[in-house]
Amino acid sequence: MQIRGSGVFVTGANRGIGRALVEQLVERGATKVYAAAREPGGLATLAEQSGGRLVPIRLDITKPADIQAAAAQVATLDLLINNAGLLGSRNLLDNPLEAIERDMQTNYFGTLAVTRGLLPAIERGRGAIANVLTIAALASMPFLGGYSASKAAALSFTQALRGELGRRGLQVFAVFPGPVDTDMGRDIDIPKTPASEVARGILDGIERGEEDIFPDPMASQIGAEFAKAPKLLERRFGAM
Repeated sequence: MQIRGSGVFVTGANRGIGRALVEQLVERGATKVYAAAREPGGLATLAEQSGGRLVPIRLDITKPADIQAAAAQVATLDLLINNAGLLGSRNLLDNPLEAIERDMQTNYFGTLAVTRGLLPAIERGRGAIANVLTIAALASMPFLGGYSASKAAALSFTQALRGELGRRGLQVFAVFPGPVDTDMGRDIDIPKTPASEVARGILDGIERGEEDIFPDPMASQIGAEFAKAPKLLERRFGAM
């Protein structure tokens, strides 16, 4: 699909990858960019500069009423980018179950709920869905066990959507970033890619029609390793 002239809805749009995505969508000529976030006030200046093409929307993806209100503002969509996510849990055995449940509630149930809520607009626009996951959805890391599990669940429903929506002529993308230099990953001590580069890789992959998008150099390397030997990647990540 082409970004220029499209209508796009982005969740988690006020910072990190989400903010970089909405900035680049405007730059690439999207006709309408719905920028959804729990606190959309920080998008006001960008909305003014966009000449009305960027529309901030208040949205907590774990709240059904927010999703219903957001969907009521959107008639048709060419692309939904499910970017909103939470990294609130780490090790599976030491973290409180409540923290792991919050990750699952956001990264799996919340993302699924937004997809269901906006699906009528996507179908009217004969559009596409892109779910921003992580390389840790491919193989779990012990120090990110809870987060990895929630993103692996999101990958599973992404694959199910491909089968279901593919029959309706809709495209579903899975996005697997490596470590990104954002607030979410600030305390993870490994090399990170700037959010702007990751956003560029995501949009380039969507425009090329790549079903699985690895938007940064580390992600591309991991993707190749996973395609060749999934078990070796599991063991490598398991040793981290």
